[in-house]
Amino acid sequence: MQTLVTGASGYLGDVLVPVLQQDDHDVRAFARTPAKVRHDIPIVQGDVVTGEGLDAALDGIEVAYYLVHSMEGGSADFDALERRSAENFADAARRAGVRRIVYMGGPVPEGKEASRHLASRVAVEEILLEAAPESVAFRASLVIGRGSRSFRFLVRLVERSPLLPLPAWHSGRTRPIDERDVLAYLREAGTSDAVTGPLSLDIPGPDTLTYGGMIERIRDLMMVARPALHLPFSLTPIAAPVAAAIAGEDVGLIQPLMESLDSTLLPRDERAQELFDVPLHGFDAAVERALREWEAVEALAAR
Repeated sequence: MQTLVTGASGYLGDVLVPVLQQDDHDVRAFARTPAKVRHDIPIVQGDVVTGEGLDAALDGIEVAYYLVHSMEGGSADFDALERRSAENFADAARRAGVRRIVYMGGPVPEGKEASRHLASRVAVEEILLEAAPESVAFRASLVIGRGSRSFRFLVRLVERSPLLPLPAWHSGRTRPIDERDVLAYLREAGTSDAVTGPLSLDIPGPDTLTYGGMIERIRDLMMVARPALHLPFSLTPIAAPVAAAIAGEDVGLIQPLMESLDSTLLPRDERAQELFDVPLHGFDAAVERALREWEAVEALAAR
């Protein structure tokens, strides 16, 4: 199977490549900075924003994974960049005759306007679903894994804050998913005969938690004493730079992420598990594994 991983130097692309290789995919990477790709595979250098290199990258490809996002760097027009990138990729995929595109996006709130971050994910999904006859778009909530920047952000806040201020969005609910389960879905989506046309599928984890409960559970699993302070208001434009500084993260990533937390994000249905039969890991098991892998390379001060 001739397979392209776009975003191979990013979190999901990096951990997906060896999974695909185990399944005997002939994997090629597309990256803006080839030196950041850690795997010994063919790499085509280019940029989805400009479209440079896409035709060469997609030449002969049957399945293309699109794992690119443009929030980092504090760009005020990240949603426009994401749309342009997706349109460039979609056009090149059509020219190359790509059979299947697999995309990882995010869920949207029911009965409420989506944040810019989540609305951008949906816009990209719609573009890519029209670009190949068997495209699959997954919508995942927070991914629990050592390299997940959303998860790392929450861990850093627990680690470095003497108390945990939880804004009004702490009561919103979601279903975070283990990295292992995300990889299983991505693996299945590339080759499964269950995919006969474009599919948009939510991939929730098995446990429903409030955002506040999720942060407090991470705290408990880290075995640290951090009292929670429940606030009756949300001041994301003010709080985001502070939270980003505490966590050592890019505010351009953290502010859209925090804006997305202002909604309950639950799946539309359970079709993905019915189609692909992926066994799911619970939240505690996911967090414990992610922390264990993290601590294998870096000590967490709070522990």
